[in-house]
Amino acid sequence: MTSAALAERLDGLLFFPVTAYGPDGGLDLEAFRAHVRNGVEAGAGAVFVACGTGEFHALDTEEYGRCVTAAVEEAACRVPVVAGTGYGTALAVTYARVAQEAGADGLLALPPYLVVPDQRGLLRHYTALAEATALDLIVYQRDNAVFEPATVVELARHPRIIGLKDGLGDLDRMQRIISAVRTELPGRGFRYFNGLPTAELTGPAYRGIGVLLYSSAVFCFAPEIALAFHKALVSGDDVTVNRLLDGFYKPLVELRNQGRGYAVSLVKAGVRLRGLDVGEVRPPLSEPTPAHVRELAALIERGMALVEVA
Repeated sequence: MTSAALAERLDGLLFFPVTAYGPDGGLDLEAFRAHVRNGVEAGAGAVFVACGTGEFHALDTEEYGRCVTAAVEEAACRVPVVAGTGYGTALAVTYARVAQEAGADGLLALPPYLVVPDQRGLLRHYTALAEATALDLIVYQRDNAVFEPATVVELARHPRIIGLKDGLGDLDRMQRIISAVRTELPGRGFRYFNGLPTAELTGPAYRGIGVLLYSSAVFCFAPEIALAFHKALVSGDDVTVNRLLDGFYKPLVELRNQGRGYAVSLVKAGVRLRGLDVGEVRPPLSEPTPAHVRELAALIERGMALVEVA
């Protein structure tokens, strides 16, 4: 697949599956396959496997390869499969090569581990990663990987770096990045993604600067709600958008903010609540409190009712 083909295929609602574990803490590939299969059949536009929601940090290379392989097999070319990679350059390259061997269509490059690079260092890191395989690369801006517009222009010059996912939430910076790439590289089909946790909450703001692609954690456990919101957002149905924001997404974010790591562990709890046992999160994350799980169950019920109203 060429970079242009992957960039053009990235459309619709982006699915970031959780990684399933059994009672012994090991991979549960049967549950993971069911989770991926259910998401693709529900209408996901792409599968981003072993990324933040999928606990990339908790997987060794063997487990990672098995997850990517399983996702590729379950997607069966119906939608593209993008695999997470990260840490320092050497390990990021190692994981990238495993993803390529497993059949992934592309990579999502998580921020480098621990260090805070300057712009030259970031450019070196992501260029080296792009050169290491034939896979196309999406760069994830967040935490210690924050880009100036000129750096993104240089990244976008590389034929295999096809997009930027923003987990920072600085719309001023994002607008300047988009403008710089559009000005310096006219005709370059560079893609932009809203990568904030519970991205729907900021969906209208990102839509205002032309960014409609986003990762939906809610899709993992309530695809009905996530798809209804996505349809309303892209069609300009702000009545439905606001109803779901006020009645479901805002209280969900408020619940998510009550615990560290809830952007992952609360999602896994939601998947279990909807009937698929994907196990608990691995250390250093911990599970939500029972009270918070009950609150999540009530929120899901409320969200489903709001979808029926819509």
